[in-house]
Amino acid sequence: MKTCMSTSGRACRASARRSGFALAIVFVAAAALGSLRPTRVASQDHNFAGSVQTNYLWVATDPDAREQTFDGFTNELSLKVAVDFSDAVSANIKLCYGCHGVELGMAFTDLRVLDELNFRAGRFSPSFGDFPLRHDPANHLTADKPLPYDMGRMLRLREFNLSVLPAPYVDQGLEINGTHWFGDYLQLDYAAYLIGGLRGGQDAVDVDFMESRQPYYVDNNSEPAVGGRAALTWDATPDMMFTVGASGMAGHYDPKRELEYVLLGADLYARLYTLNLHAEYLVRRTQMALGDDPDSRFRYGPGGSGEYDDFFVKDGFYVEGNLPVTRRLELVARFDGLRRLGNVTINSPLRSRSVVLRYTAGVNVVFDGSVRLKVSGEVYDFSDFDDEVAANVGFVAAF
Repeated sequence: MKTCMSTSGRACRASARRSGFALAIVFVAAAALGSLRPTRVASQDHNFAGSVQTNYLWVATDPDAREQTFDGFTNELSLKVAVDFSDAVSANIKLCYGCHGVELGMAFTDLRVLDELNFRAGRFSPSFGDFPLRHDPANHLTADKPLPYDMGRMLRLREFNLSVLPAPYVDQGLEINGTHWFGDYLQLDYAAYLIGGLRGGQDAVDVDFMESRQPYYVDNNSEPAVGGRAALTWDATPDMMFTVGASGMAGHYDPKRELEYVLLGADLYARLYTLNLHAEYLVRRTQMALGDDPDSRFRYGPGGSGEYDDFFVKDGFYVEGNLPVTRRLELVARFDGLRRLGNVTINSPLRSRSVVLRYTAGVNVVFDGSVRLKVSGEVYDFSDFDDEVAANVGFVAAF
């Protein structure tokens, strides 16, 4: 979930902790009441699942890395309860814990009419891209997330204002989704949704991801954002499978509905015997408020037309592969990047074109099923800052 990003975020974290305790009490009480449910609903199917990761980030080239990221020990916890009321109706509730405190990761109801038609209402992660489907720490094989989806572990996170779309991006609204098989080997998945959308302040120059989190899960402009995803999967052979997907989202993020954003993504997954490959590209075009005096607000002047550009573009990619060597050992490699193009505020350390590339290599030691040790090294190549070397050691378990 989302991290508090600045010194002023201490108040945010304090508020999140207070609200988090209340959410935790509700969660425990709900579980207790579930165990005491009357006989008439005893046929309901309940299941409980979770994952926990403890990670240590060491930045070898910066003894004061706390100034640019969350180094040292961090902990991530995910707890989920699912209830199947019938073959057609189910509900899910999920709590997340991290450096942000406790958050409500999901609280939604599904009404499945057909495999091809399911209605989802509540708070959920809208269908966008491939990585959000496996954002829990037990479901991805590196301790941190790819740069296009990073939520607080990348170096220089404040300068870049996080990633393109920090995962998991959670919002409330309505989604329609479904799956259709063409024969035995071709599968189509789709989703379309109306949600609150990304948020930011009036006269803003970028999205403020904190506004989607504690303490208020409310829309800021009385207008939903729209989005969707489509993915096609081909089971070529029992040992080979390919998935290609495309996603989109658009809306206004300011209270007066004057600043718009458009977010697009494309993803590819391939399983070749025991080798798994994931690749994604994300791009977000975000409109900026120029203000009454753009000369004093922005570093760069107007373009050749004599007018200021009122938008910037942020995009990113990752290519990741993992290969099991033995039953207990997996190799992991990743190449990812993040780029920002466009004007910046007068006090920003970034330029009109700022890029970071990252090279990651690691191993995972599997102890018993879903319990594993993640060890990886990373090299950051910045266009505007000194290059950095970092290492992650994480211990993760799913239950």
